[in-house]
Amino acid sequence: MSVKVYAVTGMTCDHCVAAVRGEVSNVPGVTDVNVDLAAGRVSVDGTGFTDEQIRAAVDEAGYTLVAT
Repeated sequence: MSVKVYAVTGMTCDHCVAAVRGEVSNVPGVTDVNVDLAAGRVSVDGTGFTDEQIRAAVDEAGYTLVAT
């Protein structure tokens, strides 16, 4: 297992956190998601997922992944 941290823009409230957490949690191989609203960061734990899968999930939630 590994933890990857991503910077995400556009998150402003608890609803944003829930939306990002929900979409990223659905990516195959993801076992845990921690969203830090104040820092604009999402930590993803698991194996077998790609940065592009995480980017697509964040996009589906309505936000933008800006860095890995």
